[in-house]
Amino acid sequence: MAGKNDPYGANRDMRGDFRAEIREFLGTRRARVTPEQAGLPAYGGDRRRVTGLRREEVALLAGISSEYYTRLERGNATGVSESVIDGIAQALQLDEAERIHLLDLLRGAGPPRPPRRRPAQQRVRPAVQRVLDSMTGTPAFVLSGRLDILAANALGRALFSPVYAASADPADSVRPPNNARFVFLDPHANAFFRDWDEVANDTVAMLRAEAGRDAYDRRLTDLIGELSTRSEEFRRRWAAHNVRIHTTGAKRLHHPVVGDLDLPFETFPLGTDSSQLLLTYTAEPASRSQEALNLLASWSATTNDAIAERESPAKPDPTDASNSAEPRD
Repeated sequence: MAGKNDPYGANRDMRGDFRAEIREFLGTRRARVTPEQAGLPAYGGDRRRVTGLRREEVALLAGISSEYYTRLERGNATGVSESVIDGIAQALQLDEAERIHLLDLLRGAGPPRPPRRRPAQQRVRPAVQRVLDSMTGTPAFVLSGRLDILAANALGRALFSPVYAASADPADSVRPPNNARFVFLDPHANAFFRDWDEVANDTVAMLRAEAGRDAYDRRLTDLIGELSTRSEEFRRRWAAHNVRIHTTGAKRLHHPVVGDLDLPFETFPLGTDSSQLLLTYTAEPASRSQEALNLLASWSATTNDAIAERESPAKPDPTDASNSAEPRD
């Protein structure tokens, strides 16, 4: 682990961690593909000691030697060609997210490279915030790769008010609201996400993919450590080594004010830095969910007006003699 004089792990050789990740990732991918699914005869029948493919079967399907694949699965990633990666991806039936994750792990296990330095707190450009605020009828957010909510518009804050409420603890005041922390550590998450189990799986898969992209992100490793320590549900899913690219889909929410909403979502990378994503939710026109969003917008405006009135300085009452500028006798 990083020492006291190296708080961000800048001098740490991360290749051992990546090699372990390669071994576990490829091992879990092998275990889920049966010989029948791969088009191979199931030699050994009930005497097979593995639930999925053997290493030599993966090597056969990938067109490489068994010895070479074994070395690769053990984390020896030196000089792996694109054709070999393609062969392994096809043999293990990897999807696009899994293939990208494998490439990230192989790159990390290669020659040492300078870690990417990121500021302790990511910032959202003012122009991006203006774009969010202009989307008055659409809940919109900017998320980090750690699933921090870095910015939102008014309707986004209203929609995810339970997430914001969970981060209102004074102990968390220096941290932005975080979707992963809410999903696994807040008791209200099961009620807010009507498909909590699916959301939990997706959340872990996104964090796992982000960890493969940048193992030097200290705030990410701290978050994973916190969730692993405090949540058995997180630990179990993390051990599965699943990854996912989560660019589009739908969320089924239950908001404490307006009830159930079914909201399709889209995500868009902000510039060339994939560490920040724009997330938007929409509703089908004239649907119950659209009515709920409209009601939520009215509730948000009323709530914000009440807060502004409560926090604004009291104006002097012109009828109050105590506020008169005339001197008293």
